[in-house]
Amino acid sequence: MSQIVREHHGAICVLRLNRPEKLNALSNDLLSDLMAALGEAELNPRIHAVIITGTGRAFSAGADIAGFAPHMKAGPRMAVAHFLRPGQRMTRLVETFPKPIIAAVNGLAYGGGCELVEAAHMAIAGRSAAFSKSEINIGIVPTFGGTQRLPRNVGRKAAIELILTGREFGAAEALRLGLVNRVVDDEAVLEESVALAMRVAAKPPLTVAAALSAIHRGLDASIDDGLAIEEAAFASIVPTNDAQEGVSAFVEKRRPHFVGA
Repeated sequence: MSQIVREHHGAICVLRLNRPEKLNALSNDLLSDLMAALGEAELNPRIHAVIITGTGRAFSAGADIAGFAPHMKAGPRMAVAHFLRPGQRMTRLVETFPKPIIAAVNGLAYGGGCELVEAAHMAIAGRSAAFSKSEINIGIVPTFGGTQRLPRNVGRKAAIELILTGREFGAAEALRLGLVNRVVDDEAVLEESVALAMRVAAKPPLTVAAALSAIHRGLDASIDDGLAIEEAAFASIVPTNDAQEGVSAFVEKRRPHFVGA
């Protein structure tokens, strides 16, 4: 049985991590189910945006350390193959996904759960949400990409402090640091995430995908290479019906009608 619950709100697909008894700890089975659900969403032309959230009182308490402990005891090769790489594959898929992914952070987002937030394109957190780069507290470094993405999200010095102390920080600090886009009342997290997703889903999907790709690829590029990436993204959408329609509608002072082509 899948550990992902799927919900649909028009063009929005909500993927709910569903291991509430384990605070949605990210086991390899859950990682596989999440990646499979994302694969389905990517191929479904009716889905224009994805929301990831958690069941119960946690977004995700992090990697399933109890499940991964035997791989740690087996040594570096097994730990890397069965612990680190599955998590990195998941966060890489989220980060490079061609449709917008919003993390709707309800409750705890520790360790790998925080790394999932880091990889998501946008994030909305409830006021009581709590974050932690907790891996250092059990003697390991972040394993799902956190040493690389957190500095890109919040800056080098802030990331170093959070990773080396493993302290908990709240939604207000996550907002100040730029880890989340906004903070809302706990009961409004999903509603506000759906509203944001619907606003983005109304935009031309090919242009959205091109913008996401250019932003992601440009983060690690020099400014000159980044501008070349932007040029290629622009050139790729110029021939699309939606780009032509959007410009024509602006000139003609009417609302554009985007068809996703």
